[in-house]
Amino acid sequence: MERTLISDAPRMIGQYVKLAGWVNSRRDHGKLIFIDLRDRTGVVQVVVIPDKESAYQNAKDVRSEFVVEIEGLVKERPGGQSKEDRVGKIELEAAKITVISRVEAELPFDVAKNELDVNLNTLLDNRNLVLRNKKINDIFKVYAELLKSYGDAMRERQFREIKTPKIVSAATEGGANFFKIRYFDRDAYLAQSPQFYKQAGVGAFERVFEVGSVFRAEPHFTTRHVNEIIMLDAEMGFIDSFSDVMDQLEFVMRRISSDISQNCKEELVEYSGEILVPEKFPRIRLTEALEILEKEYGKKSEDIDIDPEGERLICEWAKKTHGSDFVFLTHYPVSVRPFYSMPSEDGQFTETFDLIFKGVEIASGGQRIHHYEQLKNNIIKFGLKPEDFSDYLEIFKLGMPAHGGWGLGSERIVQKILSLDSVKEAILFPRDVKRITP
Repeated sequence: MERTLISDAPRMIGQYVKLAGWVNSRRDHGKLIFIDLRDRTGVVQVVVIPDKESAYQNAKDVRSEFVVEIEGLVKERPGGQSKEDRVGKIELEAAKITVISRVEAELPFDVAKNELDVNLNTLLDNRNLVLRNKKINDIFKVYAELLKSYGDAMRERQFREIKTPKIVSAATEGGANFFKIRYFDRDAYLAQSPQFYKQAGVGAFERVFEVGSVFRAEPHFTTRHVNEIIMLDAEMGFIDSFSDVMDQLEFVMRRISSDISQNCKEELVEYSGEILVPEKFPRIRLTEALEILEKEYGKKSEDIDIDPEGERLICEWAKKTHGSDFVFLTHYPVSVRPFYSMPSEDGQFTETFDLIFKGVEIASGGQRIHHYEQLKNNIIKFGLKPEDFSDYLEIFKLGMPAHGGWGLGSERIVQKILSLDSVKEAILFPRDVKRITP
């Protein structure tokens, strides 16, 4: 008999079907045994009566998280027990129960609970089990919708999807926050970003995007950092200014916000999540933002840069002033941007931006230098050696249009939409300074 999914069972009242999944819970009420069966589409109640002797004996043996197949008759639940959701209006009267796989370990907690009252380390140490909990599982429904929406939005704007190497010959961003590895007889690095390759992509395809892993060897112990992340990158050619890049990113974030709001309604309610999207994302210079922070919140900055508290406060201001969970900060100083960033006319600032969402920076981007000599000279200014970037520089000897792009942190978006305490909760198997398992 072909398997029926639980979500399809309400359309099959009066029919004999086979369901398969995990035992969410088991309750023995004297003569009757009740099993809540879970598959990827939902949970349904199974009733096992003593008359079905073989099924009844197997039901006595099963426990939470056993994998089972159950054949039986789909029936409407008695009116007094009926629930509002469609699946809750039916039950399966079991005729046959087959145990596919038993649980061979003691479960550290009841994964069927709505709320798992355990700390973050316990959640991550028991990740294989925790991901079966509905509320935690739903995080990754939202994440999946984010990835789908991003790809759809980029293709709609004629960006071509590419996949770039993650083992590279030079540290993309310079500095020291890279993982050095041994590549046969030479040194190599894990990519900090696909920056060089997506710029090469502009020279061939004009518009490119990528969804892929990047690695940052930063010894952070915060709720917003991990060492392997999934970035949503993009690069586009023939721009007039970095405002064109912000326009594209704003379109993408509107699309993501709309798709998640429409397709993950239950999950947003579950996490009390909401996204305030204004008619136009506010765009303010970084120096102006620092003035606002000092005037409105008494927060002074010694440097022309913004810290996590400043990001939180400027979003508070944007929400109050513009009704927006998003705010672009623009024109970061040369000193805090990568060497390939296009300098502004005054030479002190760059044609770059950060997009801040609900108090956290989720994207950095801007216009890139597209002239060979200017780029080579900038590499030297940053104390780096042009010969270490010879393959990268070669791109700009071949004729490159004015271009720009962004790197968008996928996990932070999910974290902030669902108000998760840590970004690690939005990652299937997070990697941080102390954690490289499971």
